[in-house]
Amino acid sequence: MTSRLAGTSLRYAAIVALGASWLPAEAQPPLLGGHRLDDFVALLVERQAASSNLGDIALIAWSAAQAGHPLLPDAIRRLREFDRRTAPEYVVESAWVVSALAEARARLDVEEQLAHARRRLLGSVAPGSPVFPHATGRGLVKSYRDHVACFADQVYPVQALARLHHSGDDPAALAAARTTAEQICRLQGPGGQWWWHYDARTGDVIEGYPVYSVHQHAMAPMALLDLTEAGGGDYGEPIRRGLRWLLRPGELGAAGEPMLLDDEGLTVRKVYRGDPRKIVRGLHTVTTRARCGLRLPVIDRVYRPTSLDRECRPYEFGWLLFAWLATLDTPAGAPSAGPQASDRKGR
Repeated sequence: MTSRLAGTSLRYAAIVALGASWLPAEAQPPLLGGHRLDDFVALLVERQAASSNLGDIALIAWSAAQAGHPLLPDAIRRLREFDRRTAPEYVVESAWVVSALAEARARLDVEEQLAHARRRLLGSVAPGSPVFPHATGRGLVKSYRDHVACFADQVYPVQALARLHHSGDDPAALAAARTTAEQICRLQGPGGQWWWHYDARTGDVIEGYPVYSVHQHAMAPMALLDLTEAGGGDYGEPIRRGLRWLLRPGELGAAGEPMLLDDEGLTVRKVYRGDPRKIVRGLHTVTTRARCGLRLPVIDRVYRPTSLDRECRPYEFGWLLFAWLATLDTPAGAPSAGPQASDRKGR
């Protein structure tokens, strides 16, 4: 198997910085294009000024806050200037705003900004629903699919609200994080799969596939371990089930290959149906819009999840490092950070 590099991403660069910051200083430059962490974050903040994407801007502010970088005030100022307080935003990006400000509040006065970001995120959930939607308000998503939320829409709010509670005693935020975490764990697949699309009205699964490797090895553990450390319960068994799926996904049969490529140091990105134009997802979106829970089982049988996407993206490794090395109590870069800093994980 051969591999090649393609594309660049400011967002992925910020995520890699968040993960790499938990490594010893001498191990960071190989992951950061040869740069020291402080220099790399400075480059991110410089590029943040020209970005028009709330998610990128928030992630860079978060990385600057976590690193205790001298340019943190500039990064938070840019976030404050760009974040539209009256317009709907995507839930993932709104969660990153909360995470960034929760990390920054020990160094800067961000309380007014954080209070707004908290209200926006918590207020996005439909009354009675255990999961978060895709957007905090109408207008960003077409009406026929505005009930569809994804796995990322759940784990990033769980993480953000856990970190918010840990940074300043917020029982309501912790309770909301636990509600969503318990729902996605309750619906976890029989092989440990973290499913992809949920009904934001009811919390039910709309379409399970694709199943992404990064969800299994990084994003679910990252959010659930942060929630555990914040006092939100023990999710060790769902995390372990998710990790076991990576070794031999049941969808691929007894002869199926693992999703972790040790020799290449890469992952296989996802298992998916291989359906043309994502027809299964589209049909389940339409049927569940008409009636909650309405599915077409025949389409699931026709398009079975036996295809592999062999792409691998840098943010997978950023979140992988963050998931297993980060803690809520120890600052990144502190002497205890690094391979031995995962005591809170018990791993």
